[in-house]
Amino acid sequence: MRFSGFRVFAEALTGHKGWKPLWRDPDPQAEYDVVIVGGGGHGLATAFYLAEVYGIRKVAVLEKGWLGSGNIGRNTTIIRSNYLLPGNQPFYEFSMKLWENLEQSINFNAMVSQRGILNLYHSDAQRDAYRRRGNAMHLTGAGAELLDQAGVRKMYPWLNFDNARFPIKGGLLQRRAGTARHDGVAWGYARAADLRGVDIIQNCEVTGLQIENGRILGVETSRGSIRARKVGVAVAGSTSRVMAQAGLRMPIESHVLQAFVSEGLKPAIDGVITFGAGHFYVSQSDKGGLVFGGDIDGYNSYAQRGNLPVVEDVIEGGMALMPRIGRARLLRSWGGVMDMSMDGSPIIDRTPVDGLYLNAGWCYGGFKATPASGYAFAHLLATDTPHETATAYRLDRFAKGRVIDEKGVGAQPNLH
Repeated sequence: MRFSGFRVFAEALTGHKGWKPLWRDPDPQAEYDVVIVGGGGHGLATAFYLAEVYGIRKVAVLEKGWLGSGNIGRNTTIIRSNYLLPGNQPFYEFSMKLWENLEQSINFNAMVSQRGILNLYHSDAQRDAYRRRGNAMHLTGAGAELLDQAGVRKMYPWLNFDNARFPIKGGLLQRRAGTARHDGVAWGYARAADLRGVDIIQNCEVTGLQIENGRILGVETSRGSIRARKVGVAVAGSTSRVMAQAGLRMPIESHVLQAFVSEGLKPAIDGVITFGAGHFYVSQSDKGGLVFGGDIDGYNSYAQRGNLPVVEDVIEGGMALMPRIGRARLLRSWGGVMDMSMDGSPIIDRTPVDGLYLNAGWCYGGFKATPASGYAFAHLLATDTPHETATAYRLDRFAKGRVIDEKGVGAQPNLH
């Protein structure tokens, strides 16, 4: 069933009785060409591109819960490609281009809204750093504009420009950035993969990896054994636990990242704004709620909830940037488990176990990378070679000193 405006109109005339489930609910088969562990955005995108681009359709996506229960449904929905380093910027710009055509590719309304992102700067040194980043963005065609204070005032006159500690002096604007509906992305990729023959198996937890003589043979699950020629792991904050089943220790720590939504308000923010003097970012959803977040909780955790010190820190950042946020009521908050790598950049690579592949280490960048991550991981699974935009995301780069430290804070995952 292909979605279209005509189909919506036709269903409205018949009482919407013709809609069917978006994907099948199959039982797992005994064997697949590729098994993808993790039914989040990255796993579902990988399955879609395996089938769509590389013609590999005997694929299973195994999700221990329900689709959308992990980080794909627990983020602040921002998409952007405003990176600096050559190992990152081409990859995220590739992702941005995929976002721009995603809804046509998967025939699903993921509510991609290129409303722009503005990174504020508060000092001359920060302005110079943003100028350098903007030039790097231009090299890949991402586009960037360096605004002075007057340019920012024209966009958002109600920001706290005269804050004695953090005066706003300008900002770096990427107009092509924006937001997308997170669960819509998951549902869209799931439906598109299912239509191409992929089995999406929910409530199927991987409890072990079948390895013999250094090669993967399949997986043990809560619904029985499944054989596979290749296994790709894309489980975000659970990476260390799953890969430990293969006897591998990962250069990753798991931390909880909180996000928040206010009550519904009249339109106030038509883009995404980030605070350059603290970790705070905010946009406004289509329902009117302010969606915002900040730093991770500073300790290792597998919990999908955070604690009050970070809540206080995020709210303080919001008050410093836009004091009128103090009049809004907080509606709800949630947490996602981040797979924080040692240099703040991801890993898309083969592992020492033949036939076992890894997609992890996304830190804060997982959602915006969803299309390119899935495409690059599918390319790796299909060809055993890295995609041209992901050649730097090697697992062994930490041992070889080829880190991609976008923030320049060293080997401290909690700071990335």
